[in-house]
Amino acid sequence: MAPSAPPEISRVPFPVSRFGPASWTRTALTLLLAYAAARLCVWLGTPIPWMIGPLLASALVSVLGAPTESWTPLRNAGQWVIGAALGLYFTPEVGALVAGLWWAIVLGVAWALLLGLGFAAWLRRQHAARLRLPPAQLIATTYFSGAIGGASEMTLLAERQGARTDLVAAAHTLRVLLVTVTIPFALQAAGVHGLDTLPPAIREVHAGGLALLGLLTLAGALAMQRLGRANPWFMGALVVTMAITLAGVQLSALPLAFTNAAQLFIGVSLGVRFTPAFAHTAPRWLGSVALATFAMMALCAGFGWVVARLTGLHPVTMLLGTSPGGIAEMAITAKVLQLGVPVVTAFQVCRLVAVLVLAEPVYRWRCARAQKSLA
Repeated sequence: MAPSAPPEISRVPFPVSRFGPASWTRTALTLLLAYAAARLCVWLGTPIPWMIGPLLASALVSVLGAPTESWTPLRNAGQWVIGAALGLYFTPEVGALVAGLWWAIVLGVAWALLLGLGFAAWLRRQHAARLRLPPAQLIATTYFSGAIGGASEMTLLAERQGARTDLVAAAHTLRVLLVTVTIPFALQAAGVHGLDTLPPAIREVHAGGLALLGLLTLAGALAMQRLGRANPWFMGALVVTMAITLAGVQLSALPLAFTNAAQLFIGVSLGVRFTPAFAHTAPRWLGSVALATFAMMALCAGFGWVVARLTGLHPVTMLLGTSPGGIAEMAITAKVLQLGVPVVTAFQVCRLVAVLVLAEPVYRWRCARAQKSLA
């Protein structure tokens, strides 16, 4: 009989807020810690300090057992602000540039799918004997752990297919953390920044325009949420702001304090996933995920260099566009370091949508192949 997943992980892959007085206290203390970590990183001069500091600080104290908490509406607000901030880069000239790269974006999607399949196959070979799962559950667990998609979405799909959701959630959480921390520090060490020649459409904050932009993007986020789309607060705000900016309408820039707070909320929402239970989730499995993540970053650097040669874009822009990190995290990195924000956003968004649409059809194809090989 196959070993069952630890119930505290398999039932709830990510922390869930049930707000009461104790939750308010935990959330407030977590935010104070995150703010202090962000200010420290600003003082130290680390890359993307308002996300890296809160992420690392909340992850460290969470894995040590401190009662940290991330309030979902704050994470949604962070994604809402970042989506709107990125949409301001899509001026008509930028839209024409991105549209001309459709073939490269298709290559990037195909690369992500192949990379995910390779990652899954490697995990299966490494852990088949150790996990001792039924064949169908092993395939589902390794496949959805390897898919380069959103952590929450891949975990939900994995649950539908009977996979070990604790292992799937752990794999995606660790992958995003490693990519989010490693790439910005590597780029800073290499002195790479300021490659954007096309700034956002507007740099000045106008109160009336900001209020209107907020209402329009809020409507977009709520519409996406009602339709059941992935990352609705990010995607809704991004799509609405892109449409406005592509039309040549300039409402307002976003205050720096808004984008800093958004990065802090996103960093905390990722950091609190590293609970003590996470640390005890199959250490060898986590080691394999870490090793594979570094290998994927190296492979993506090579693939990005090839695509950069074909498109004439900077290799670092293509590295961020094709890296196996989260869409918000990579887009924030591109924005703060000014590394081709529209191109990185377009590549990451298209990959997210394609993986969400194709993940289950490709999984069924993979299962059919496995059945034929066993017949």
